[in-house]
Amino acid sequence: MSTSTRQFDLNMEEVLEAWGPADAAREIIANAMDEAALTGTDDPDIFSDDGSWHIRDYGRGFRYEHLTQAEDDEKLDNPDKVIGKFGVGVKDAIATCHRHGIVITIHSPHNTFTVKEAPKHGFEEIETLHVEIHSPEKDIEGTEVVLDGITDEDIEAAKQNFIEYTDAELLEQTRFGDVYEVPRNEDASVFVSGLRVASEPNFLFSYNITNTTKKINDALNRERSNVGRTAYSTRVKKILQECESETVASRLVDDLNEFVTGETHDELDWKPVQVHAVKILNAERDVVVATHDEQNLSQNLFDNARSDGYEIVTIPDRIKPDIEDATDVKGDQIRGAEEYREEFRDSFSYEFLDEEDLTDEELEMWELRHDIFSWVALPDEEWEAKISESLRTTDPSRMVTCEREDKQIIFHREILAYDKKNFLRDLLDIVAFVHGGEVLHRAMLSEIAGAVSAELIGAAGQADSNPVFPGEQLESELDE
Repeated sequence: MSTSTRQFDLNMEEVLEAWGPADAAREIIANAMDEAALTGTDDPDIFSDDGSWHIRDYGRGFRYEHLTQAEDDEKLDNPDKVIGKFGVGVKDAIATCHRHGIVITIHSPHNTFTVKEAPKHGFEEIETLHVEIHSPEKDIEGTEVVLDGITDEDIEAAKQNFIEYTDAELLEQTRFGDVYEVPRNEDASVFVSGLRVASEPNFLFSYNITNTTKKINDALNRERSNVGRTAYSTRVKKILQECESETVASRLVDDLNEFVTGETHDELDWKPVQVHAVKILNAERDVVVATHDEQNLSQNLFDNARSDGYEIVTIPDRIKPDIEDATDVKGDQIRGAEEYREEFRDSFSYEFLDEEDLTDEELEMWELRHDIFSWVALPDEEWEAKISESLRTTDPSRMVTCEREDKQIIFHREILAYDKKNFLRDLLDIVAFVHGGEVLHRAMLSEIAGAVSAELIGAAGQADSNPVFPGEQLESELDE
């Protein structure tokens, strides 16, 4: 090998004036990470020694031919493995370091490279930036770039452009890319093959796109920053639609519940993401999904759902058609309002009793229903009250219900052992519900029934030729 020193004119036609030392260091780190990815060697080392910063990979070693490339065919053939593709990154980094007074030295098993200004060949009056090519000064494997004069802050800023060196917590990996928690007090970011290409202040998560598209690759500019959202939004949607973890789904659904306030993150503006989040959550947790209108119109139903241990998830009206009759990620039916209503009905089982099956004490309490119905009428004469030995199989504490289709109010036998006030309160409660409880909160019905029953205890046994219609009574109570 020749021991003479040769000079290579970088022939930089365009200098990235906006670049600072951190941008130069970022480019050197990117090249080191690409070499590790392409060769399957160890991850790069970044360390400080004697006031200088060293960036070291363990690949094939830098050659002067790398300074001549416009685009790197090997990197173009492996877009999902590597960060760079232009072949000018090292030249940009060298020029930036020189402009900022940072001395850069590159060691490899092939040569050692330094930088100086020298007359341009054929135009001696013009000085341009040259790389001096020396015999190798170190017996090393791979490439070691030494930066003398760069600050610790610039190195740290450079490292923060790579997902590997951030504090972001990995939440889930998919075949299209990865989802990360956004560190506190930081903006979310979008990374491509590990390199930050955009900041997203109103994203819920950060993303690392590992399966790129032509649109993304075409959008990656020489400066590797400020890539427009249109380039990667489709891929981010795909990543989220591939997610299956409850962690990601819960965060999405919690954010989705804020749509009424208009404070959702931008991913929740995407309808496919909204639908997929519901599908994951339905598979992972006991939920009932419903719109605000459904919850307001069937408050009693959703009170029952909460009592059964279900979480109520509020969804926008626009995704309701996509949720109806749909299955979750495990193939099970998504539980909407109607699905839960059917489950609730199916949880009841009756063993009806005749009056002769009751004890004298039970029959005495049961006879009070006639007096109550003379004060607060059932909807029509076809309705009847019945006693059952059993009621709800999943909730032994439930003492009363109604079957609208059969026009029946059904009491558990145990309610006849209550004191008179509690029996009358529960009786009034269910009558009020029969007349319109779906649009009233159950706690409100109980409060009204409790107040009225106290007055009726003393009046039990006195018939009324003009019984109250509960819908009208409750309406006036609420107006007051």
